[in-house]
Amino acid sequence: MKKELIKKALEARELAYCPYSNFKVGAAALFEDGKIYTGCNVENASFGATNCAERTAIFKGVSEGARVLKAMALVGDLNSYTYPCGICRQVIVEFAEDKDIKKTLKI
Repeated sequence: MKKELIKKALEARELAYCPYSNFKVGAAALFEDGKIYTGCNVENASFGATNCAERTAIFKGVSEGARVLKAMALVGDLNSYTYPCGICRQVIVEFAEDKDIKKTLKI
């Protein structure tokens, strides 16, 4: 399942709209029902209106009725680690069954 999540996050990363930072991020969220929802970062000239990939993926799932997040893959710059921002961490904790972020890795 981990490889599938990473693959889907990589695919989502390519859809990122990031004309200001040029920093593409993709996420794949696995929910309790077994469905995987993906998301990318969507930037806006008004920086506060930017939506991160993690929230895009989680909100897609929640908008379809999913409620319990089981796992998530996050892919940003392929040469370094990418971590969720504070807002994304709060959203992850809101929906995650396991409140710990287990692992971060470069691919």
